[in-house]
Amino acid sequence: MSGSEELERYRRRLRARLAELRALVASNSDDLRPVELDPGRQGRLSRADALERQAIAREGEHRRQREIARIESALARMEEGEFGHCAVCGEAIASARLDLDPATPVCVGCAARQG
Repeated sequence: MSGSEELERYRRRLRARLAELRALVASNSDDLRPVELDPGRQGRLSRADALERQAIAREGEHRRQREIARIESALARMEEGEFGHCAVCGEAIASARLDLDPATPVCVGCAARQG
């Protein structure tokens, strides 16, 4: 596979994942609404469950937003001709690493040093 074919394959994967994440963000907006206090409708345990579900939904939303940012950054690196090079040391990122996560901005060595 040529470099341009490989790059296009990564671009398609990133765009597909980005669309999937944006759809999840849109579909989960109800879970992020504030939990209303209505003692007539729900008891303390029901409200606690609702608050827990909301907290889980918020954490999921934060993870999705971080992944969206990573993907958008990877797509920007593609446009700038910097994709596939470590953002820390500038060396090439191994194809096997990009195959696992095309949004990764760093090589294995720099990732290990960052902890």
